[in-house]
Amino acid sequence: MATGPAKARGRVHAQRAANSTAVSAAARAGFVARGAIYVLIGVLSLRIALSDGGGKQADRGGAIAEIAEKPFGTVLLWLLGTALAGMAVWRLSEAAFGQAGPDGRKASKRAMAAGRFVFYGFVSYSVLSYAAGDKGSGSGSSDRDSQDVTAKALDWPGGQWIVAVAGIAVAAAGIWIAARAIMQKFHKHLKMFEMSEKARKVIDFLGMFGGAARGIVFAVAGVFAVAAAVQHQPGKAKGMDDTLRSFTETPAGPWLLVLIAAGLAAFGVFSWASARWRKV
Repeated sequence: MATGPAKARGRVHAQRAANSTAVSAAARAGFVARGAIYVLIGVLSLRIALSDGGGKQADRGGAIAEIAEKPFGTVLLWLLGTALAGMAVWRLSEAAFGQAGPDGRKASKRAMAAGRFVFYGFVSYSVLSYAAGDKGSGSGSSDRDSQDVTAKALDWPGGQWIVAVAGIAVAAAGIWIAARAIMQKFHKHLKMFEMSEKARKVIDFLGMFGGAARGIVFAVAGVFAVAAAVQHQPGKAKGMDDTLRSFTETPAGPWLLVLIAAGLAAFGVFSWASARWRKV
């Protein structure tokens, strides 16, 4: 049986599908959706900094709820969830066949793509479930979820070590994200040669400022997780909403959160730019 050639042809067809115009369009739609979520989180964070936010959550759940309240909100959520599913499909293709670029087939790159596929698949499912009428899906409190997960983990044998290691990993990831943004590592993923000089300057600013703000939020959330582990208090763990609110408790007062909010919105706009110029 000539199973070898058949399998080879199957892999070729699958790789062509992964590199198709449809998958490229799905990825770009995903960047548009990601940008919308981060811009909304930035706006909600700004509200919190200036007026306590009126009870709104400055996280993905708050962004979803905000969209749902707008005219044609349900339609927008269906579009958002579908676009995020497109992002998940693109990440899956990267995990299976490698990313664009000379080192895109490295095992570490493909593993990261697989993790992102799982993440965007979950987010897409949450948004689509909310759009379909499950109001408990997607818009839940990230703070409550973080504390619930931490409480369960702390009850496991060696739970404090597990939570501490997870917190250190999140903090390290945040520092890594911020450092790569400041060093403009995003250049290798963008078609810089297609941009005008003015566009390059704007995108450099958005990528550096937005990526640094996003990384700082991750890093601070990781520090809170470590504190929860050390003190064995699940309530010390914070999701994105409480992490952002914690910036108002610094000596800079609400102005530090204003800066972080602007950075998150900048990352959202940078995501929109990625939809145009990303190498996919």
